Amino acid sequence: MLFFEKRDISSSANSVSPQPMKLLSVTLGIILALILSLLSVTATAADEASDTAPSAEEVVDPFGRQTPRSTVQGFIKSLAENNASLAANYLSLDAGENSVEAVRQVKLALDMGGRLDAELQINNTPSGNFADQLPPTLEKVGTITAQDQVIDIVLARKTSEHGNQYWQISNETLQAIKKSDISANPSIIDKYTLKPLQDKMIGGYNLADIFAVFLLALFCIAASYVFFAMLYFIFKVFYPKVRNKPLPIDIKFVLPLALVMTSLILYEVMVYAGVSVTVREPVNRIKDIVGWFASTWLLLRVVDAIFSRAERQSYKRNQTERVSILSLLHKIIKTVLLILACIFIFGNLGFDLTTGIAALGVGGLALALGAQKMIENLVGSVVVVADQPVRVGDYCKFGSLEGTVVDIGIRSTRLRTLNRTIVTVPNGEFSSMSIENFASRDMFHFLHNIYIKRDVAASTLEKFLKEMEEFLVNHEVTNSEWTQVRISELRQDSMVIEFRAYIYASGADEFYDKQTQLLIEILKEIETYPVEHALATQKMIVESSDANKDNASSKDSPTAALQSHHDTEE
Repeated sequence: MLFFEKRDISSSANSVSPQPMKLLSVTLGIILALILSLLSVTATAADEASDTAPSAEEVVDPFGRQTPRSTVQGFIKSLAENNASLAANYLSLDAGENSVEAVRQVKLALDMGGRLDAELQINNTPSGNFADQLPPTLEKVGTITAQDQVIDIVLARKTSEHGNQYWQISNETLQAIKKSDISANPSIIDKYTLKPLQDKMIGGYNLADIFAVFLLALFCIAASYVFFAMLYFIFKVFYPKVRNKPLPIDIKFVLPLALVMTSLILYEVMVYAGVSVTVREPVNRIKDIVGWFASTWLLLRVVDAIFSRAERQSYKRNQTERVSILSLLHKIIKTVLLILACIFIFGNLGFDLTTGIAALGVGGLALALGAQKMIENLVGSVVVVADQPVRVGDYCKFGSLEGTVVDIGIRSTRLRTLNRTIVTVPNGEFSSMSIENFASRDMFHFLHNIYIKRDVAASTLEKFLKEMEEFLVNHEVTNSEWTQVRISELRQDSMVIEFRAYIYASGADEFYDKQTQLLIEILKEIETYPVEHALATQKMIVESSDANKDNASSKDSPTAALQSHHDTEE
């Protein structure tokens, strides 16, 4: 039965200016999502009705009015099908009241200024929401703006003769709509819709309303994009003049901001333009999906910008070891944002995510148990970066290996040994090892022994030790931490003179250069004293059997023997 008033449509058409390709792509995506949402409304309502169905002992409501959400969805679905008789079952009518007229008045009120709550905000339990400060038998699901008053759309819980409970739009709401005397004023869509689209239906929805939604969505995206683009260029010009540095925001933030703004204003624009409630509510679902998508996109952009800046600062301050942990945190935060976005988007599509979230928790637990080593290495990487026993470029010794740290990754640390090979150590093991970091030392230990002969006089030796220690103390490459020249050992053929000091050096290369310089100068200084180095000696002993036997007999039988002794030194 058709009961809606015919719309007057003018023949004037709006001309649409071309938009950037990005805006066109986004709009096409929204159009596709809108079509899918319109086609899935019936299936979604049926699924939610089955999810909230009572037990077999109870009588099932034939109209699916078990919960406030299913009642609203069923009423909108009946309006989309132009079935006034079916829609009347969702209204709490007085006896003898004209049901067709009541349905017409409610739809007109919703079309002219009705704002239903988002589906996820409408309670989906048979008992309703007890925290809304309303009686347990009442549930508010939206408002209607009529002239100078605001009418609350309230559902009332009823009990049938069979004992089952169901929800209907309350009689008080219907009476308030009737008293408001809302008239069918021509809307913007009525004035400017093309005549060929008038009264054309597709999937139960007015084609003129669908076409109007496409144009309104395109207009909102374009207007929002232009607004934020102009705002961006204004900041780009004046921000460097105020802060003396370039604007830290890139133009790639403009499009997600435009989509977020579109999701915020599109519903009000549709109400103002007069889009029918039967089209407006499915589009509202798409609007929420686009809003979550755009918000996630924007947050990902912000997260990328924050972590990119943090990584640049780490490199600038030579804190390269922090880059690995920043990369890990970056990926974790982005993953969490994407998971939350998927949960809200699928929730808006009508999927019941309770079972899925529970399965995700069980799967996460199983994954954690099966990936203990991986988690251990991840925790180890956090410990290595936070505790900083070594940094990239440090020379260290751990266990039986030593080398230069090449990279501190998320799972492992790589070191280059003295043989120029790369050793990869899992961070779980590396963080628990005793690590000796040579790069962290501020001074290098200079310790060498010089051997002098024992024939030197005691007074000369005493003077030698005293003046050599003064020489070592006053040298430019040494410091006063521990400087000493002493006799460390007396041997049979030599005395061991120990030279000990600490040398300032920033690295091994610099230390070896300074050590060579200091050794040469010590040797030159020793040359000025009457002492001799204890060098290796060689002795030759010649034995003969007869003094009269000369070299002629020695040609047949050698009589000379050579014995050599080598005294080695440390």
